[in-house]
Amino acid sequence: MKIEQIYTGCLAQGAYYIESDGEAVVIDPLREVRPYVEKAERSNAKIKYVFETHFHADFVSGHIDLAKETGAKIVYGPNAKPDFEFYAAQDGEELKVGKLTFKVLHTPGHTMESTCYLLKDENGKDIAIFTGDTLFIGDVGRPDLAQKVVADLTQDKLAGHLFDSLRNKIMPLADEIIVYPAHGAGSACGKNMSKETSDTLGHQKASNYALRENMTKEEFVKEVTTGLVAPPQYFPLNVMMNIHGYDSIEEVLKRGTQALSPEAFETAANETGALILDTRDAETFSKGFVPNSINIGIDGSFAPWVGAMIPDVKQEILLVTDEGREEEVVTRLARVGYDYSLGYLKGGFNAWKAAGKEVDEIKRVSVNELADLQNKDQHISILDVRKNSEYVSEHLNGVENAPLDFINDSMLKVDKNKPTYVHCAGGYRSMIFASILRARGYDNLIDVRGGFKALKENGNFNITDYVCPSILL
Repeated sequence: MKIEQIYTGCLAQGAYYIESDGEAVVIDPLREVRPYVEKAERSNAKIKYVFETHFHADFVSGHIDLAKETGAKIVYGPNAKPDFEFYAAQDGEELKVGKLTFKVLHTPGHTMESTCYLLKDENGKDIAIFTGDTLFIGDVGRPDLAQKVVADLTQDKLAGHLFDSLRNKIMPLADEIIVYPAHGAGSACGKNMSKETSDTLGHQKASNYALRENMTKEEFVKEVTTGLVAPPQYFPLNVMMNIHGYDSIEEVLKRGTQALSPEAFETAANETGALILDTRDAETFSKGFVPNSINIGIDGSFAPWVGAMIPDVKQEILLVTDEGREEEVVTRLARVGYDYSLGYLKGGFNAWKAAGKEVDEIKRVSVNELADLQNKDQHISILDVRKNSEYVSEHLNGVENAPLDFINDSMLKVDKNKPTYVHCAGGYRSMIFASILRARGYDNLIDVRGGFKALKENGNFNITDYVCPSILL
């Protein structure tokens, strides 16, 4: 028996490859499916099933492409009604993979089709449970997403279903079985997930707030729904892609990795209205970029921030990347449903500059420079673009919160005619914020290098006392 967790840090997502006696199952695969196919080929195994724990909101699953390539059956639990061929498993049904058995446990709550898969060894002993977004390490799935897709559902109703699912289906299982969830810390599918990506069920019963034995349903509903903020706008769009289908990843890659000369790139930008996305690091981007580009660095939480900042997954996109990373960028966009990359700037920004094209830049200051400026003028404008939970926990005294997550509201706090110094935790999000507003005509934004971490370490700034935040998203 082989159990392999394939964890993708950018999405904080865990897919699983389980193999026994020449047969394999893949659970919640990512969009690019070749790695799973190659694993099976190396072991001379056949992928028999693709288990989906639910209709994912935060990424586009590779279930359709993987089934087409391998002949595997796509399996969902009760209540799932996708537009493609699949196997509708019943609650309590057992499916064989080699010498292993998977028991289907319907666990509505995060979504109404949410299903866990309980793994039994060849002797029938419970070994592990693959919980999807029903149970995380340290948390449970947020119950407010499916209400965006299914009528007559409220988050309180979903939370009530989740309470029953956990108490009736999961908590009665043996303490020693291993919990393998679909996400870890950093995902927007829960509030307070651990950085650990697996644990024993017994330890979760003892430590996970949502599994307290003496908790009433009313208490559970209140605690699970407290602190929820609006999910990223792309979530329901990804759900629809997972239900209705999508272009193959090969088509998306072919379309998105077309090399465009500076002239062709400029023409495409002018004629299509495509968004120019620059994925270089913030420091490099700030020193020079194609005018009206927005910066979301590939070396960070790239896919979730693309999803949060670009409302329409059908938005056409032109790419400026580090040389050699074009395919990686297109792939990572496709993971969250952004399939309409039109190509990339051949030779990158250097080629654009060498062609004599117009360039732009964003000014940055060090925390020492900011301290000097504040000493001269106590009324300089500083904005903290971290999440509200981070701001509530600790921030510079007198500085307003303008979360990047809600940039359309946050930009109203910016005086277009006054220099405004922008910081986040470390510099990644503040450059996203500055670049988007720059493209909207805000010319006086100045990024603070190193963000709040550097401000705190500097020692010259007045910082509020630390408060443990109650809002964790």
